[in-house]
Amino acid sequence: MSTVKASWETWHPKSRQDEEEILQEMEEVLASPQFCNSKRYPALLRFVVQSALSGHGDLLKERTLGVEIFHRPPDYDTNADTVVRYTAGEVRKRLSLYYHDHESRLQISLPAGSYVPEFLCKEEDIPSQTDPSHAGNGLVDAWPTASADFENGVPADIMAVQVQTSAHPIPAATTRKWVERPIFWIAISFAVLLLILGTIGRQRWHEHSQTALQEFWTPVLSESGTTLICSGGVVFAPERFSGVKTAGRDIEYPFVSMQIATSIARISGQLDRLGETVQTSSSASTALTDLRERPVVLVGGYNNDWTMRLLEPLRFRFAPGPAEVIVDRDHPDTKWERDPAQPYSSADDYAIVARFHDATTGGIVVIVAGIGRNGTEAAAQFVTSPYYMEVLRRRVGASLANKNIEAVLKINVIEGKTGAPSIEAVDVW
Repeated sequence: MSTVKASWETWHPKSRQDEEEILQEMEEVLASPQFCNSKRYPALLRFVVQSALSGHGDLLKERTLGVEIFHRPPDYDTNADTVVRYTAGEVRKRLSLYYHDHESRLQISLPAGSYVPEFLCKEEDIPSQTDPSHAGNGLVDAWPTASADFENGVPADIMAVQVQTSAHPIPAATTRKWVERPIFWIAISFAVLLLILGTIGRQRWHEHSQTALQEFWTPVLSESGTTLICSGGVVFAPERFSGVKTAGRDIEYPFVSMQIATSIARISGQLDRLGETVQTSSSASTALTDLRERPVVLVGGYNNDWTMRLLEPLRFRFAPGPAEVIVDRDHPDTKWERDPAQPYSSADDYAIVARFHDATTGGIVVIVAGIGRNGTEAAAQFVTSPYYMEVLRRRVGASLANKNIEAVLKINVIEGKTGAPSIEAVDVW
């Protein structure tokens, strides 16, 4: 008896047992490495699956998901805040990766352009017409078994293929004539090629559909745990060029400049739009255990001891005092520093932007740090701007999601006001 290869068909659960099977499949997916280290991806998949099983699939719209899952206000701007679209795209990609490595009779799918999940069932092999118990059912005996005989290079089963309908049966001779023609096999090969190219094209489209800004923050969002924004603090020091110095652990109430406060607000706002929960702390009061195994954003350069420590192994780093300068490990003669001959409010500033997996903390670290406060403010604008992230992606020449990245920025400063940043140097590893 010949059989056709099993295919995936859309499956609508009809009983409580069917629903339990879907929920069990969902839990197995959520326990996989593709989902277990994240918060937002499981939250979205669980919500849409449970809503669909409860008969509320018609309510699965972008705004509803933004409100219910990511706690956005009911009137939030879905064009400016793409957390739902971004998260759904990641869920689709991770489902594809999961099922690429796992055999299952049942699959959960989130079709592109929709937030209503589909449940796909792997049907059993379909018996052929030669089985008397299935005579006259109109099925096509399309593929031979391993023992099929060959006639003139064509499997005998295919030579005898017959497509029937209840009203207009097609003569076997006609079918045989078509399958013996080379054009038949050319057409089949062409259709298979189109299918393969279409699948590859959709995958590549999805990869490039992410904005550079989303790519930059993807490693942070993929880690479990609340993201910590750790900011440097200072105290007044009139003898210093900047007028301040780093606050030590003995300073009970360090302060931050308006530029640093703006930087914290920018970064926390960006992470919130992406659905991330954030926590803030000062570097002076932050211990290593607070940084372990969680994403960390370090704000500030010379005023942040953790920035100074974690940049030490990298190519670009802040040289220890008293001079405040960014140095290049690979080119020792290259340095970036504010012009001491200019007033502080008019001297151009420089900053380091970095995102890397740190061996000390065991997690992703993002550094947004200027030599001075203007540099830090511009660096924060850089990492939260779709435009500047696209500039960085073009400079890197590849996706920003899968690499460790470090860049040096130059910032024009006019009468204390922070100008636009520009890239001076980039290192990728």
